[in-house]
Amino acid sequence: MTMSDESLKEEILINVTTSEVRAALLENGVLQEIYIERAARRGLISNIYKGHVLRVLPGMQAAFIDIGLERTAFLHASDIAPGREQGSSDEVPAIRDLVREGDEIMVQVVKDPLGNKGARLTTFVTLPSRHLVLLPCSGAVGISARIEDEDERDRLRGIVEEILAERNLSCGAIVRTVAEGMDKEALLADLNFTLKLWEVIQERCSKTRVKMMVHEDLSLPLRVLRDMVTSDIERILVDSEDDFNAMQDFADTYLPDIEPKLEFYQRRRPIFDLHGIEDEIRKSLDRSISLKSGGYLIFDQTEAMTTVDINTGGYVGHRNLEETIYRTNLEAAVAIARQLRLRNLGGIIIIDFIDMEEPDHRENVLHVLEQSLARDHARTQITPVSPLGLVEMTRKRTRESLQHILCEDCPSCAGRGFLMTAETVCFEIFRETIRQSRQFEFDEVLVLAHQNVIELLLDEQARSLAELEQQTGKSIRLQTESLYVQDQFDVVLM
Repeated sequence: MTMSDESLKEEILINVTTSEVRAALLENGVLQEIYIERAARRGLISNIYKGHVLRVLPGMQAAFIDIGLERTAFLHASDIAPGREQGSSDEVPAIRDLVREGDEIMVQVVKDPLGNKGARLTTFVTLPSRHLVLLPCSGAVGISARIEDEDERDRLRGIVEEILAERNLSCGAIVRTVAEGMDKEALLADLNFTLKLWEVIQERCSKTRVKMMVHEDLSLPLRVLRDMVTSDIERILVDSEDDFNAMQDFADTYLPDIEPKLEFYQRRRPIFDLHGIEDEIRKSLDRSISLKSGGYLIFDQTEAMTTVDINTGGYVGHRNLEETIYRTNLEAAVAIARQLRLRNLGGIIIIDFIDMEEPDHRENVLHVLEQSLARDHARTQITPVSPLGLVEMTRKRTRESLQHILCEDCPSCAGRGFLMTAETVCFEIFRETIRQSRQFEFDEVLVLAHQNVIELLLDEQARSLAELEQQTGKSIRLQTESLYVQDQFDVVLM
């Protein structure tokens, strides 16, 4: 453990209203991650459904499953292959040998619907508890990659394998990070709980109608206790008495070591005003993020990928250009890692660091990026700097990004992020007027447009407008429409 790890202080703040629950993870008072769950649109990950196979697509090795949602869900053959361990490199059987149209099948959601895509499903059910994740459909035993000590990894693997052998169980399990240092009794208690839950789910599935939910994951406050609380967490503040009591009961039953960290927040000041969390959330929606040195980052989020560009801005604080670039890239690497977590950006991410000539500088910047992402709850993979000077990485995407949860496409630009200039609209109006004058008979033209466009037509484009009147032989009247956006107009023939 590094000195920075030893001095790290983490806390979780939970803000509850009737329609929304938000959980914020802070490290040394700085917001790192934000989770939002809305009553009208709860996340589906880990929920289990009894699905109906609608279509089987041999060319895609996949099937579309109706689980009762607005959009059909997607199930790939690699997630339903019998007799294979999940993630095995064995050849995947043909999808038609696994499911047929009309079949009923128990599935679990592994990815929420994102954009126009339906939920991603698997039949390899996982049931998480505090220290273990039960794998009812797999015989593998895995250990969290964050447990780095090899002796501890071997000890935990031995305990779990011993428990499974003693119970003559064919299922598997993943040992979670928080299990580090735990004894056999704690792991056995978790295993017994998840096994009992699996029995209940199987029985419930046999009685549930198709396209219905069989098992729903815990609410966000309880998931926070189960999944996010580590030994580094010093306190968990909750501003709802009902949720505080529910969390206390849950902790008392399953996680007694966590209960002392729970606190009911009763002060008049809103809980998310502490540490400026509301301001940080708003900043995370901006395209540009300023660095303390004077440089800045530009985030562009698209359907296919997210790109991040680094600029030195007004930073000129070191002896030479190479040193200035190096210092800016180091600061950017730390800021990017935080923003990826805070914005919950996933999928392919391309980072365009400022070009560095020194190989040591490139390696150090990459190392700082990897180190800064080490505490990320989502799995990341980073490639070395490409010949073009780009860093390509992936971050596991399961839930929608913060921008997709809090924002919608601008109705004016339809999500493009830009509008046509007033000058461009003027020329569009000229072309449309000529087009209509050649097709229809009319006495007068009425142009309805945004104020900026009308002002330009009366000023810089007044001469062109007069020439247009002469060309068509008709008078052109202008009218400002306050509800129009800049690139919206109408040419009305009177």
